[in-house]
Amino acid sequence: MGKKPVHKFLCTKCQYIYDPRKGGGAAPPNSAFEYLPSDWVCPNCGAPSEEFRKKYEVVEIETE
Repeated sequence: MGKKPVHKFLCTKCQYIYDPRKGGGAAPPNSAFEYLPSDWVCPNCGAPSEEFRKKYEVVEIETE
């Protein structure tokens, strides 16, 4: 097992955390935040993606 950095994104309006591994709103799982459509909004409060700030987390993943 190794460690891989995962960037989650925090909505500054409602504290919703977007996890790219899970997706959110109209975004399916494994959707990188940087590639979400420009009209994507927070599924919790409707804030635009510009209101999100990057968070950093280290998770365990299987490595080859």
